[in-house]
Amino acid sequence: MVRRARRINRELAEIYPYAHPELDFRNPFELLVATVLSAQTTDLRVNQTTPALFAAYPTPEDMAAAVPEELEEIIRPTGFFRAKARSLLGLSQALRDDFGGNVPGRIEDLVKLPGVGRKTANVVLGNAFGVPGITVDTHFGRLVRRWKWTEQEDPEKVEAEICAIFPKSEWTMLSHRVVFHGRRICHSRKPACGACPIAPLCPAYGEGETDPEKAKKLLKYEKGGQPGQRLSPPPDYPGLPAPPLGAEQEAPAGS
Repeated sequence: MVRRARRINRELAEIYPYAHPELDFRNPFELLVATVLSAQTTDLRVNQTTPALFAAYPTPEDMAAAVPEELEEIIRPTGFFRAKARSLLGLSQALRDDFGGNVPGRIEDLVKLPGVGRKTANVVLGNAFGVPGITVDTHFGRLVRRWKWTEQEDPEKVEAEICAIFPKSEWTMLSHRVVFHGRRICHSRKPACGACPIAPLCPAYGEGETDPEKAKKLLKYEKGGQPGQRLSPPPDYPGLPAPPLGAEQEAPAGS
């Protein structure tokens, strides 16, 4: 299993050499806020919402002083906006009061912030601070169980078991590659098995569409010739940038 898992990771690295966090951010604070907002919605919707948010509140000090109703109105498109506004106000105030307005670079400090769990902390550490971490989101958990890397359902147990399989240096990029594959090819309800480059290594091959032509039509984002989730993708991203809020016609779903 370990040999197969490591080979799948090597194959994914060749398929997605451009894998990256699919949230737009320019600094650790923006990534932290965007990750909190990403709960129960798509990264696309978050990316369409954060330009106005960070124009209004560019720093933790600014956001900590926000009028709750005004903050709620800006983040409304991401859903659950009242609860998310409480988290953003709380974590901004904590950053201002306890960390000098800076996002801490230790998981022990991050998980104490309102609305921040291990998943969010690992996203921030891995992508804003270069600290390796496994990010167990819905896609990651689904695929590693599908590939028989683990049978665990609890995210922390999944994280621990996957960390034991791979060298620490691979953790952050492994997370991106697996999530990319889950969003583009290995979908929840109808995986595109017939168009999957790692099909020969997959113990779950056949759960989805095996006909190559039919499977090809299931591919999403750059694999299907559609826009990605970022309005400002990295320079090496081969797909199309996502449209701003209100400009999309038929934007693909993020699941």
